[in-house]
Amino acid sequence: MTESRIQTRRIAVIGGGPAGLMAAETARAAGASVDVYERMGSVGRKFLIAGKGGLNLTHSDPFERFVSRYRGRERELRAWLEKFDADALREWARGLGVETFVGTSGRVFPSDLKAAPLLRGWVRRLRASGVDFHVHQRWLGWDDDGALRFGHAGEALSVDADAVVLALGGGSWPVLGSDGAWTRILEDRAVDLALLRPANCGFEIARAGAEGWSEFFANKYAGQPIKPVVIEWRGANGATIHRQGEFVVSAHGVEGSLIYAFSAELRDAIAAQGSATIHLDLAPGRDAARLARELAQPRGKRTLSEHLRRHAGIDGVKTGLLYELLAKDAMQDADRLARAIKALPLTLVRPRPLAEAISTAGGVRFAALDDALMLKALPGVFCAGEMIDWEAPTGGYLLTACFASGKIAGASAARWAAR
Repeated sequence: MTESRIQTRRIAVIGGGPAGLMAAETARAAGASVDVYERMGSVGRKFLIAGKGGLNLTHSDPFERFVSRYRGRERELRAWLEKFDADALREWARGLGVETFVGTSGRVFPSDLKAAPLLRGWVRRLRASGVDFHVHQRWLGWDDDGALRFGHAGEALSVDADAVVLALGGGSWPVLGSDGAWTRILEDRAVDLALLRPANCGFEIARAGAEGWSEFFANKYAGQPIKPVVIEWRGANGATIHRQGEFVVSAHGVEGSLIYAFSAELRDAIAAQGSATIHLDLAPGRDAARLARELAQPRGKRTLSEHLRRHAGIDGVKTGLLYELLAKDAMQDADRLARAIKALPLTLVRPRPLAEAISTAGGVRFAALDDALMLKALPGVFCAGEMIDWEAPTGGYLLTACFASGKIAGASAARWAAR
């Protein structure tokens, strides 16, 4: 491998996701020279994939409620959002010519429901401002002289910089660049890290002493949504939470938005106890007594599936779920069947692998950072985005905090370089 070296007086931003690009924009606006280094062939790959569902950019929650979404990290994330909140993000998008609207769920989307126009406009503005981009650059750490090392096309490149912003993402979706390889580099530099764990993830299930769905059920129903449905979950504090929405049957278990809403609590409960049981209300709006009366009516020559459809509004994958999880005698008992429809237990035994998760928990601990998001063990090196130890539910909270942290890290790096 050939070696070359570049002497520069620039801020190096490593990672071209939303946090890294916001850091680059902020540092450049403060007068610093900025280079962005990206492992993939273009920046914002994960951002574009997230936008396929309409790009949920942020949320319209009032500020206090917004802050409360950052489970266990409300104090730290409040400091970020006080500098760059949801309203600021919408105004920033407007500056790129992208108007936004609030959907019925309170989520905020670009008016065209697309990520690509926003990203193209942003990168174009960054280039015009003087930010330089370097793609296909895998960060390898530092050399013995303290220069950054990158691998590119079979060569090792060393780069000197006055300040560095690390915005390397977590460990989810490694095919798009976030593979968590940076953890080994920082551990070798005595940076305190929390184990990377899946967040906003699916789960594998157990049934009747076996793990996973039966082959018949998985082949017939994997990929199908269950809606509407209410999940009931009793947390470690004894409080019971009910939430309505939808989720999807996967080949291994369950996934989707309603599951993601509970994923942090479920993941931690499984880690502590070995499993977690949720209860599904497959017929929201109907009480068990009414269901029992209707299901007790004579069936005649109709099949049980047709009887469920006519008298309980249960069909398709919901019917399949009952057959999958209930014993035969329970399916023939109107009272037991009604109770099961209103509170069907589903046992989850493990989260799906980190690589499949929507986002990542864990990473650089806040104790390893100062208020400027600089690593205490590595002066002049700042962190931003998902690689820091926080997590958020889906709904725009994750993206908003990534942008906010990038803004803080970029401004802090510019001040450091100016010294």
